[in-house]
Amino acid sequence: MSYSILMLDGVDPICGEVFAARGMHAVDAPKLQGPELIAEIGKYDGVVVRSATKITRELLTHAKNLKIVGRAGVGVDNIDINACTEAGVLVMNTPDGNTISTAEHTCGLILALARNLPDATNSLKSGQWDRKKFMGSEVHGKRLGVIGLGKIGSAVATRMKAFGMTILGYDPYTTHEKAAEMGITLYDLDEILYNADFLTVHTPLNDKTRGLVSKENAHKLKKGIKLVNCARGGIFVEEDIPYLLDEGFVAGVALDVFSEEPPTEALYKMIKHPLVMATPHLGASTEEAQGKVAGQVAEQIADALEGKAYIGSLNGKSIALSMNPEVQPFLHLAEKLGSFAAQVAPSHTDSLSVEFSGSCAAHAEVLTDAILKGYLSSNVDETVSLINARYYADARGVKIKETTTTAVGTYSDLLILRLGNNAPYKSISATMFNEHDFRIVDIDDFNIELRLEGDIILYRNDDKPGMLAAVSSALAAQAINIGALSLGRAKKGVEAITAITVDKPLSQKEMEPIRKLSGVHDVHYLSI
Repeated sequence: MSYSILMLDGVDPICGEVFAARGMHAVDAPKLQGPELIAEIGKYDGVVVRSATKITRELLTHAKNLKIVGRAGVGVDNIDINACTEAGVLVMNTPDGNTISTAEHTCGLILALARNLPDATNSLKSGQWDRKKFMGSEVHGKRLGVIGLGKIGSAVATRMKAFGMTILGYDPYTTHEKAAEMGITLYDLDEILYNADFLTVHTPLNDKTRGLVSKENAHKLKKGIKLVNCARGGIFVEEDIPYLLDEGFVAGVALDVFSEEPPTEALYKMIKHPLVMATPHLGASTEEAQGKVAGQVAEQIADALEGKAYIGSLNGKSIALSMNPEVQPFLHLAEKLGSFAAQVAPSHTDSLSVEFSGSCAAHAEVLTDAILKGYLSSNVDETVSLINARYYADARGVKIKETTTTAVGTYSDLLILRLGNNAPYKSISATMFNEHDFRIVDIDDFNIELRLEGDIILYRNDDKPGMLAAVSSALAAQAINIGALSLGRAKKGVEAITAITVDKPLSQKEMEPIRKLSGVHDVHYLSI
């Protein structure tokens, strides 16, 4: 059978060469967009994109023959994976193709910041000879903070360690043992901000990483720190960068990514600051990287169409199970349980233990994948799926233990996740009341019924009168409304556990009054 592939966004020519060698018909249409793309896409079995073309739910309604979307690169923000899954369209990427290029670009920016290379070059080209003005510093012996120890962050750490830098790493899902193998010492985030001479970020943009460096937390920074961002625009608050530079909190900034691309007029004002070095999202823009990801994605698509392999698939298991009404709700439950656990687990947890009881035990393997997907997604700078979740857990040194039983207790199906003895909440049990109602029903032998949905404050408290009133008053003082309440206690008058669902996301500042209350312990804010 002959397959037809549409190649968009100016993908490297090697892509078409691979398809031709595999006996497939490939059409290169680098500028096809809008109504023309809608009219054309229905003819093809596969589509290859980079970052420009958006594969939307609406576009998929016109892609009646489409079987696979391949991203020649890592990020899939431009692809609606859920819509593809519902349409039975396989989505795959090439997560390893641009690791070296992006890591090298990051290292180049670190060195250029240290030695003032762009400004010195421009000065000399303008006819000036001013050696003193561009006095630089060695990176040897300096401390490099690496936020996010995925493939790219780890590659940067390895390369800059060879330059004699001391690597301070932050990644809550990387174990101390795994970090030590790479010559990295793990620290808390605030410790890195306070001690690093250079800081580079390699994380996704989410509620935890947005505004990692800002005017508000300038006091946490080591004075004169130099910042590099080749990950996602918005991790540094861009409008605050001129202030941080002018006030001396930061000595230099190098950016390859921006919150809006191409940058807006307001962003250009920041970019033009004399202490800002900027490149137009060049991290993966090398001939080697573009050729590598183009060739890889073509081979992956061809293999999948021919039923040989599904390497790089981001939703393969989802497609296989999305039509199974028995399994799909349990996948949602497992992913939500993983997300819950990630927000209460200690940093650098090296093992997770999962127990499945009841009919769900028959699907233990894929449900563990779903738990890991929820556990890792918010803090891993790669797209985590059912396909690759175990790979990313293993890469961070996290060991998984599964046990199953068909025995049925209070609940016909139960998922129990154990986080270890050093966790503030060691055991979390979840079940499904119906296919849309997922609940935590036990935390450390405290019986509780907590819906896995919304913005939640979870804490232990002394079991005595007035505790709930004190927390409620702290919320009311900030005009924060309570939407739901769950309580549990193991023994009267000793300790209780409380979960409060509120009507809005909360900041760390808004959580502080609760953390300061006497008799309230192990306070966590969770967003599910």
